[in-house]
Amino acid sequence: MNFLRGVMGGQSAGPQHTEAETIQKLCDRVASSTLLDDRRNAVRALKSLSKKYRLEVGIQAMEHLIHVLQTDRSDSEIIGYALDTLYNIISNDEEEEVEENSTRQSEDLGSQFTEIFIKQQENVTLLLSLLEEFDFHVRWPGVKLLTSLLKQLGPQVQQIILVSPMGVSRLMDLLADSREVIRNDGVLLLQALTRNNGAIQKIVAFENAFERLLDIITEEGNSDGGIVVEDCLILLQNLLKNNNSNQNFFKEGSYIQRMKPWFEVGDENSGWSAQKVTNLHLMLQLVRVLVSPNNPPGATSSCQKAMFQCGLLQQLCTILMATGVPADILTETINTVSEVIRGCQVNQDYFASVNAPSNPPRPAIVVLLMSMVNERQPFVLRCAVLYCFQCFLYKNQKGQGEIVSTLLPSTIDATGISVSAGQLLCGGLFSTDSLSNWCAAVALAHALQENATQKEQLLRVQLATSIGNPPVSLLQQCTNILSQGDKIDRRGSKIQTRVGLLMLLCTWLSNCPIAVTHFLHNSANVPFLTGQIAENLGEEEQLVQGLCALLLGISIYFNDNSLESYTKEKLKQLIEKRIGKENFIEKLGFISKHEFYSRASQKPQPNFPSPEYMIFDHEFTKLVKELEEIIQKTFKYSTNEEKRQKKNKQTLQNEIQICSHFQVVVRDMDLQLEELKQQISTLKCQNEQLQTAVTQQVSQIQQHKDQYNLLKVQLGKDNQPQGSYNDGSQMNGIQPEEIGRLREEIEELKSNQELQNQLAEKDSLIENLKSSQPSPGANEESSATDSARDSEQIADLKQELATLKSQLNSQSIEITKLQTEKQELLQKTEAFAKSVPEPEQSETVTAAKATDVEGRLSALLQETKELKNEIKALSEERTAIKEQLDASNSTIAILQNEKNKLEVDITDKKNKMIFWCCWLIRIRKYFH
Repeated sequence: MNFLRGVMGGQSAGPQHTEAETIQKLCDRVASSTLLDDRRNAVRALKSLSKKYRLEVGIQAMEHLIHVLQTDRSDSEIIGYALDTLYNIISNDEEEEVEENSTRQSEDLGSQFTEIFIKQQENVTLLLSLLEEFDFHVRWPGVKLLTSLLKQLGPQVQQIILVSPMGVSRLMDLLADSREVIRNDGVLLLQALTRNNGAIQKIVAFENAFERLLDIITEEGNSDGGIVVEDCLILLQNLLKNNNSNQNFFKEGSYIQRMKPWFEVGDENSGWSAQKVTNLHLMLQLVRVLVSPNNPPGATSSCQKAMFQCGLLQQLCTILMATGVPADILTETINTVSEVIRGCQVNQDYFASVNAPSNPPRPAIVVLLMSMVNERQPFVLRCAVLYCFQCFLYKNQKGQGEIVSTLLPSTIDATGISVSAGQLLCGGLFSTDSLSNWCAAVALAHALQENATQKEQLLRVQLATSIGNPPVSLLQQCTNILSQGDKIDRRGSKIQTRVGLLMLLCTWLSNCPIAVTHFLHNSANVPFLTGQIAENLGEEEQLVQGLCALLLGISIYFNDNSLESYTKEKLKQLIEKRIGKENFIEKLGFISKHEFYSRASQKPQPNFPSPEYMIFDHEFTKLVKELEEIIQKTFKYSTNEEKRQKKNKQTLQNEIQICSHFQVVVRDMDLQLEELKQQISTLKCQNEQLQTAVTQQVSQIQQHKDQYNLLKVQLGKDNQPQGSYNDGSQMNGIQPEEIGRLREEIEELKSNQELQNQLAEKDSLIENLKSSQPSPGANEESSATDSARDSEQIADLKQELATLKSQLNSQSIEITKLQTEKQELLQKTEAFAKSVPEPEQSETVTAAKATDVEGRLSALLQETKELKNEIKALSEERTAIKEQLDASNSTIAILQNEKNKLEVDITDKKNKMIFWCCWLIRIRKYFH
């Protein structure tokens, strides 16, 4: 500060320096001083002036401060001063504001300076790199500055951090800092960073944020912890809310089990501090985030099961039944339990078994319903109980049956000691409090939702109205109260009771013709409804008129015409006569046009700011959306049009039956085609095997030929030095001529290769037949004829291939014989070669052995003649095979002609089918 005093000390001697001049001098010193101490003192002086003279320092010094961050990173002290100065310039700390009127101006100023700072993205990257410094005087101001930037221009700064390398990972290291101040401010920084940014939320979650935050909450004492626990819970909500990926990661990481100790609060009345109430409220909201009805059904169901398995639901029910729990915590606990059990049968069954710690014990459902129909209870608590009851009955037919059974005569406790859920609902339905009437009617409607069995069972309920009078049915009592209107003095809204009863009756009668019959059996109901609809009432009563129109429309649409006086046609005629078709449809449209209708249709929870807004139920809005259009269409068509529509509908059904028949036929044809394809594949395999056999036989014949030629050459060489024997053999004409003929005959066997070519041609024709099978669009008769022809053709081909196979087998046997004879020739040749004497032997020995050789050659000549006869026989067989192949070719030509005819027929039938399909499509469009 000595430097600042020196700068400011000259004011008394010379002209008075303004603050702007002082700041300018300090900025010049920061920019021009070569000594680090001078720059450090100047930055420290700017820091002291930045809070009071925020605008001047921001305009003149921001560029110099950023330059300090870039160049003086080696000195942590000057970096800390620069970061603190930038924080004072950018942040909007209301405590530092002198005047309240300048708050908005200060916020604008902070946004403008933030925009200047992040205009160069390198500044944010530089700030992220400074957070890696462990020095407290650098890291803590950097965390505060980045948090302030995110508060001012969150989306822009989030995008810069997202594209920065390891940007989010650097910030996650703050949670592991051993200094609590930095760790806690790091939690606040991550809160601002993860707000409304799903990509950053996923990165933070996968950087092990759940583990670290839960550890911090445990270290701080769970719900008994301070504001740090609150900050961690807010950050967890940011990470999980509307983020299915993080919710799934949270569940699979077994973090739900770690939430159970949060709700071990005990029964101490003195243990509910304001911070504990806040913490527990956020914890309950975090549970609701995981099981929200807006989440995907599969994710919600898995979280609900996990909460039951780890005992979290049991712990919540303990809080629900505990004493001394604050009202807002009790309300939020009821809402949390509601969504944990909604649509989950296991959780709903457990909730039905929970008893309140009373004497005698009472089911928790009964205790909650007592609060709902008690007009002294807070409004938000009554709404929470109604939501809990709705969630208990949602997709729970077993629970619906248990509630309705408490109203039936056989299950009512005659002693009156214990109160059942059904009795509480009836008491609320007929009380003088309009809010209790509405809640009880909606609760009872949920007991009938999508359950025709319970709608019929509820018709058995009888009520004793007064002593001496016969009992009346619950349905009749509801219509009696509805017809009395405002004659009964009630507390609350004028139309709330009637709206609740009408919603109950509409739910009861929809999809239940028996209930419609019971309703129409009372002759006063229809005149009352028509009278209500026909009147011209005020804007507030238009909603009641719309609901009456809906109830009357349901009575027509679900009418089974069992009552002759109130059939569908007679009711339509009555409406056209007394109300008018157009007027009726207009009154029906009042429901969906009401301002409270769209609000109730948004979410299942009945969350209303005040009792006057409690008009519609969420499930009832679904019913209106489903039935409104159907009822309007019912009145748009006259009697003749309906008859014509029924006739056209019947015709369409007949056409559908015809199409179904054709589908069956086509399916059968497909099966037959598959069988034919399998048969063709089998024949193809057999054909390939035969071709392989022929190839092998040809190769064997070629081998025999080569071996025979070799034998001939060897015999020629061995007989050359023996002139007398050679001359005798040539004179007798044994070896050269006869063996030459044998060679020619054997070469003729090569012609068997033609068999392979012919079989290949036949295989290609079979493939053509396979591809020319009739299409599935042909009719039944042509399909049967084509299948029969194809079967006959395939049978013929099978027979011909079997004949070829047998002939090839016989030919193989003949070749085997030739091989045997060849071996004998080789053995004889070897014996002959051994018997030939050496040149130096005597002539006597040569003459004797020559005689022996001559005898052997005579035997060879005889064997050659036999081979010649056998080859001749094989040639005759080959000729016969050729004739059979020619016959097969002629058969294939005939099949080809028949195939062409079939293709023409199939094309014609396809055109007919296209015509019929187009005709059916036109009929359907006409009816739709």
